[in-house]
Amino acid sequence: MASESRRSSDDPAPKPGATPPFGEVVDRRTGLDRRTEAEKAAAAAGAVDPTNLERRRGPGRRLTDFVKTAEEGEMNREQYLFLLAIDAFKRVNHKTFPSWTDVLEIIRKLGYRKTMASELNLGSRANDWTEKPDAPSGVNKPAEQREE
Repeated sequence: MASESRRSSDDPAPKPGATPPFGEVVDRRTGLDRRTEAEKAAAAAGAVDPTNLERRRGPGRRLTDFVKTAEEGEMNREQYLFLLAIDAFKRVNHKTFPSWTDVLEIIRKLGYRKTMASELNLGSRANDWTEKPDAPSGVNKPAEQREE
């Protein structure tokens, strides 16, 4: 069955840059770049980066100084404190890989609170909220006493 979907030697070669039919393997030697096709489609739909989380770089998209210095091994005080907190949590709890819930607990215990509206666009999947800067972390409370 798989041999039927393959191109036989007498079939014409695909034109450079032509989009292959759905389900077929893309021969990269033809010059088709799936990323550029996806970006063109997203731009046509008017949704280049709807979440504000895109980190891939391209023409005109440079790393922020915040990310660039961290990737080069130079951390600011905030990044270094977070790294130390994660490391301490892993040592104390004998966990190599903390869960996302663990990471959120560490962040809240460091003193971070949701005091501003989100800069992310997560659509209708999540309701945004804010809290007072001096709100308790709430991570050590039993589940029935936590505020949602």
